Formats: sequence, structure tokens, C-alpha cells
Amino acid sequence: MTVRLTLLAAAPTGPAVRAVRFGDDRPPGEHEREQILTIAARLSGARHHFTAPSARCRETARLLGLPAAVEPDLRDGDMGSWTGRTLDDIAARDPASLGAWTADPDAAPHGGESVSELCARVARWLDGLPDGTGRAVSVAGPAVVRAAVVHALGAGPGSFPRVDVLPLAVVRFTRRAGRWNLRLV
Repeated sequence: MTVRLTLLAAAPTGPAVRAVRFGDDRPPGEHEREQILTIAARLSGARHHFTAPSARCRETARLLGLPAAVEPDLRDGDMGSWTGRTLDDIAARDPASLGAWTADPDAAPHGGESVSELCARVARWLDGLPDGTGRAVSVAGPAVVRAAVVHALGAGPGSFPRVDVLPLAVVRFTRRAGRWNLRLV
């Protein structure tokens, strides 16, 4: 049986996106709320709804009118000691750790989760969806959507930095006979 999954990258939190701040979990602002409402119709018809546990994901799902169950495996990567800090701050204070993290998907110099661990967690969740799931919609952070794309393509965690997912991006997947495919709409 086929699984048809639509993953929606959560709405941006405003200034945090522009500042590239790790682990920012503020709910979307007013402008972002308007953007969310414009895509609601594209997500209709799903039997199952999931959301990551973060405030911005839950608020995005709520604004879309999705009765979404919180799914812990859809949480963003654990950024450890980098949580709340900007990319510029980390680059200035600890360029070696940032360089290691960006070059090696197994590195977690920040004491959190490596890219490889994030990709493995998301892959387990995707592959664990029962065959009878049918159509489903999930709201998650852009990093989780990136990890799902990497898994669907069989590209491996080393390709994670090469996948760009913007807030409110809609990515569709289908699974038939145990194999994931991307469906570009």
C-alpha cells in the first residue's frame, strides 16, 4: 500500500531566521501567520496529521487547522550548547568546532545531535509509518525536512548541507514497496 506524505517546513520566527539562530522556538509572527494561511488549501485531504513538538511547528499546524498529533521524532536537531546562539557568534568564538560540524556529518562538537544522528532519527520515523497510513501531513523544522529528502534520495548525511529547505516549503513523498520517492508539485 502507498504512503503519501506531505512535509511542511514550519513557519519562520521572524528575526531569528535572518540571524541564523540555532534552536529558536518562538511562534510565528503576524506576517508569517498570513503566509501560513495561503498554503492551507494545498494540504487538504490527509487522514493523518503530525507535528514536531516545537512551539513554531505546533502553532503552524494550528493555524493550518490541522488536528496534528505531536511526534517527538520530528523534533529539530539538538544543538546543545549552540542553542539560542547565532551562526556569526559561533563562527567568531569557536570557528574550529563550527568547521568540524559543517565538514563532518558525524561531528557534534556542540554537545548535541550530529547531522548523521538527525538523519537516522528522521529515516526511522519515515520508514516506521505503517503501510496503511495513506495520506499524511506533517509540520517540522526545515532541518527535519532536509533529513527526509536526504533519506528519500538515499544520498547519505554528507549531502545534508546541499539541500536547502526554506520555511513553509512543501515537500511531497510517496512510499511504495518500501522505497521513498520525492514528488515535486
